[in-house]
Amino acid sequence: MTVRDIVVPSVGESITEVTLGPWARKQGERVRRDETVVLVESDKATLEVPAPADGVLLEVLKAEGAAAKVGEIIARVEESAAPVGEPAAPAPAAPAPAAVAALPVPALPVVMPAAARVLAEAGRSVADAAPTGPGGRLLKEDALRAVAAPRAAARAEEVVPMTSLRRRIAERLVQAKQDAALLTTFNEVDMSAVMQLRKQHGEGFKERHGVKLGFMSFFVRASVDALRAFPAINAEIRGTDIVYKHYFDIGVAVGSGKGLVVPVLRDADRLGFADIEKAIADFGTRAQAGKLKPDEMQGGTFTISNGGIYGSMLSTPIVNPPQSAVLGMHAIQERPVGVDGQVVLRPMMYLALTYDHRLVDGREAVTFLRRIKDCLESPARMLLEV
Repeated sequence: MTVRDIVVPSVGESITEVTLGPWARKQGERVRRDETVVLVESDKATLEVPAPADGVLLEVLKAEGAAAKVGEIIARVEESAAPVGEPAAPAPAAPAPAAVAALPVPALPVVMPAAARVLAEAGRSVADAAPTGPGGRLLKEDALRAVAAPRAAARAEEVVPMTSLRRRIAERLVQAKQDAALLTTFNEVDMSAVMQLRKQHGEGFKERHGVKLGFMSFFVRASVDALRAFPAINAEIRGTDIVYKHYFDIGVAVGSGKGLVVPVLRDADRLGFADIEKAIADFGTRAQAGKLKPDEMQGGTFTISNGGIYGSMLSTPIVNPPQSAVLGMHAIQERPVGVDGQVVLRPMMYLALTYDHRLVDGREAVTFLRRIKDCLESPARMLLEV
């Protein structure tokens, strides 16, 4: 018989450690070649590790939740010539449980009326108090002690190790706060025109492209338009140099179930509305399944974060280093606004732009956000590219 090692695969540039997820097979169970035996979680994504051969999972060296280095042996498989699908030998029958001796049932305490009143007023039960009176009586003093004592369940604690993804998110957020001079500017946008376009063309768009016409494609196109006009916001600081990017890789923050990840739309300036919507739908599906690839979440030049899907009305997003800015979208709410001398209800959204003041001046940031507002309030300009 040959023993084959299962090792932690390379999961992306600069990633040296992963956290083991659940094992799909237990030690001693049969496995098939290329079937997933364990999941590993990096700071970017969750990856499947397959069995190297048909056989038996001989030894599991790392348990779920343990940290492991890339290239480290985490399990061993003993190759077997026997068909993997053959039924396993039946497990020996478990011995019949021994008779359990009957335990004496403690008598219920006699609760004195004053004690019952104290417990009822405090919303506590008789079980929370220990009787000390003669004959097992529960006295008023016992009830007062129980009320004064904290509920044990309310003070329970649970210690859970941080996942690699959560640790990496924490590191990057702290890095952004320490290394950059972050400011946030705000504006609001009337979403009437975008909503009207979606209502007018949404059904035909879905029939033609197989995907809904969402809001994010409008924001991606508006961001590209504004980034062209203000190249410093698409740049980064590298040492003592400013690196201007003449391409537009837009990161789109999506929830993965284990934290926020930011897959990147490469060359977003070359993508149409349908291309953008299809890519974002695919990112969202694969993020929930842990199928995003590490290189899909690296190298963005600008990020869009949509807290509005969770109901956020206003927030200050944090820049994703080494980028220079991030755009925050929020919930759409009908609010009274002045239009042509009249107060009318309009679907309004607050926008937030957090930027690195070392590279981006306040005037640029404010004007950039105004450009996005103009694009969204006159979305036809993005279709005509004027």
